[in-house]
This record gives sequence, structure tokens and C-alpha cells, in this order.
Amino acid sequence: MSETWEPVIGLEIHVQLKTETKMFCRCRNGFGGGPNTQTCPVCLAFPGALPVPNRRAIEEAIKLGLALDCTIAARAVFHRKNYFYPDNPKAYQISQYDEPLCSNGRLAVPTADGDVTIGITRAHLEEDAAKNVHVAASGRLHGATATLVDFNRCGTPLIEIVTEPDIHDADTAKRFLQLLRQTVVELDLSDAELEKGSMRFDVNVSVRPAGSGELRTRTELKNMNSFNFAAKGIEREIARQIGIYEAGGEVQQETLHFVPGEEDSPPIRSKEEAQDYRYFPEPDLVPVHPPAALVERLRAEIGELPGARIGRIADTLSFYDADVLVTGGLDRLWSALVGAGADAKEAANVLSNQFVAAGVDPGTVNAAELAKLVAARAEIPRAAFDEALSKAGDAGFAAGPYLEQKLVADAGELDPVIERVIAASPGQAEQFRSGKEGLLGFFVGQVMKETGGKADPRIVNERVRAKLSGT
Repeated sequence: MSETWEPVIGLEIHVQLKTETKMFCRCRNGFGGGPNTQTCPVCLAFPGALPVPNRRAIEEAIKLGLALDCTIAARAVFHRKNYFYPDNPKAYQISQYDEPLCSNGRLAVPTADGDVTIGITRAHLEEDAAKNVHVAASGRLHGATATLVDFNRCGTPLIEIVTEPDIHDADTAKRFLQLLRQTVVELDLSDAELEKGSMRFDVNVSVRPAGSGELRTRTELKNMNSFNFAAKGIEREIARQIGIYEAGGEVQQETLHFVPGEEDSPPIRSKEEAQDYRYFPEPDLVPVHPPAALVERLRAEIGELPGARIGRIADTLSFYDADVLVTGGLDRLWSALVGAGADAKEAANVLSNQFVAAGVDPGTVNAAELAKLVAARAEIPRAAFDEALSKAGDAGFAAGPYLEQKLVADAGELDPVIERVIAASPGQAEQFRSGKEGLLGFFVGQVMKETGGKADPRIVNERVRAKLSGT
């Protein structure tokens, strides 16, 4: 990154709420139905069909606003955001503009060097658009030969979170998005599944001379659904804009399309400003006045948030371990394992590696039984340990049968196997004796294979070295 330029990054995050029905009608709100099967005259904008707000969606937006330390408006107004596009049957979207439900918040993002506080401009409610299905091998707009429209998603309750331009590097942007996702999931507001589009984000990027306070022309990377893609897109756009300025050019304000694996982000259109949408109050909806008692009830339902838990767990483990556990949704199981007697570091290592690979829901695990396995990890075969982890979420899971499968550590049993393995590879044995000690791993691996993974690797390592060295 150039030391003479400072990136300025803002994020717009869209989170679909998992209410039973849509935002302004009573159609089912859910992923996976056949195309255009979850629709009605309201969400399809038939003449005369009137919207009715979803009370649950309003409450969930307030809860997220409180978690983001926002001010909850005493009066919030729905607006019409006017634009014409195939995914928008009304030719306007019901959204919020200058009187949003939640505003002026912040989210502290823990880092190894301390918290970075990102301002939240607003978090407001709106309805989602329909889904454009691009006919292309990649499924993306770039290179598509046609576009179909599925209106099932049209009208889904959506919270849009807009940050201040407080982010100055791609890694902080990525970490903010991960922490926000974990917050949303823990509050049970959304599944926030990026691959299904229930959480997606737009990234606004500009660069300015280091030390300057100006805000220069920005570009927008649209509808991203991967933390890694967002980070790569930001880095690529920063480099592109620096190159333009250093060549004497000017950055154009436009919306770009990030294409994974390609060097360029092709422009989609000139980027709109607020005035382009001709906002005006929605005449068919009255303003929302959240009662103070409702706000306080929702505030009381918010427990310890992920960012705070990262800081607390980092007092016991490293910051890296705490971050992986919390953003991976594993820290509560980790706490239960430690409470059941497991070593804190060993439990963190198992959860962050083998347990994640096993694909088990942490909420289904009997922590007391899993803690027994973690404590005996070095004493049972790797295959048995991995199988136990894959079954750890099953009803009635018990550690006992796996703990009985002890590693073979007796040299009398292992030596004949080791001798056979060495005899089968005389060339490699000679190379080891000539100084290629890296071949030790080859022989250890062969012995582990011969014993079906039941040999104690530490004993195997010692005995193989001794046999090869003639001691």
C-alpha cells in the first residue's frame, strides 16, 4: 500500500430479516420456493393493493439498532425511492430516507492493536427487490446473454446498515463485516447466509493524499457476498484509483461489478446520488412511533455482544484465537468445554480446526462428553478422534467408546512394523543416513498407515529415528 495515499472506505450492508412474512404483505418470507410462487398483488404492485407494515420487522430493526448503539427515532417515516429496474415492479422501493428508524451508532471492531470504532450513519428498514437471474455460466451479470426475474424475494424485510467513511484498509472492512454478521446471527434476526444472498454488501472506495481530510470521488463495488471478495475488491480498487491519480487522471463516480479471478471491475452505470431517486414520504403508510417501553424491552433482550466477548476471551487466549472462536460462533461451546475441565488452549485448537472440519452444529454438542475427548486427544487414534467429533452432535453421544481405542505405544509391537517399513524403502533409508532428515516424516507416515493410524506418533517418531540411526 502506498504511504502517500490514504484509502477511505464506507460500507452499505443489506440484511434480510427471517420474519415469517414479507415487509408489507402476508406472503411467506423464505428461501427456496419455486420461481414466482411466493407473491401476491401487494408485492407485485397490482393497482389498488396497499402495503401494511410488518410489526415484527420493525421490532427486529430496533433491536439491531440498539446493538449498534444507535439512537432510536421517536418518529420514523417510510419513503418512496424512485427508480426503474426489472427487479422493482412498482418503479419505486419503500425505504426510509431522512427520518430513519436508527441512526448515529457505532460498532467497535477488536483488533490485536486495540478497538477500531466504525460509525454507523443509519440502519433503516426497507423492502428487498426481486432477484435477477442472469443466464451465464458464472451466474453473474458480466457476460450474461439474458436476465430472468424471480419475484419471490420482492418485498422481503431488509435492514440496510450504512457506515461512516471510517475504514482505511481492506482488512478492517472485512473484520467489520464478519463481526456485524455474527451480531445479526446471535440476535436471531437473520441467517445472514452470504451464499443465499440474505446478507450482501456494497463497498464505497476513494483515496486521498495521506494526512488530508478531503473526501474525493468514490466508486461503488455492488452486491458482494463474500468477505474475501470484498477485501480483494477493495485492494484492487485502491490500487486502480492510485494509479489513475498518479498518472494525472481523475476517478469517475460509477458503480463497478467485481468479477472474481479477473483483474478489472467493469462499470455497470454512473453512480447515483440521493437526488436521483426523488425520495418523498410514502403516502400509504403513517409514520412509525416506537413506544419507549418497547425499546427498553428490546434493549433488555440483548446479551453480551460478540465484540465484547472477543476482548474478554483474549484475556485468556491470544487475540487471534478469541477472534476465530467468536466470529466462528464457537466461543460458547469453548466456554462450556473449559467449564467441564478441558484445557483452554487445547479446546480452542480442536474447535478451530478438527471440529470445524467435522461440520457439526456447536449448539447440539454435549460439552461434558466432548471435554473428555479433548483431554484424551493425545491418547486415542486420530481416526477415532475425528469420528467422535463427527458424531458429537448426535443425541446420546458418549465419549466412552472412543476413549477405549487407545494408541499403540508399546515398542515391542511397533518395532517389527517399523523394521518392515524401513526394509521396504532401502534407498530412502540410505538417503536419511546421508543427511536427508526430512525423510523421517516419510517413514513415520508409512508406519502410521500400516497401523491404521492407531500407533502413538510420538513413539513412532522416536523408534523410527532410532532404527534408521542404528541406535
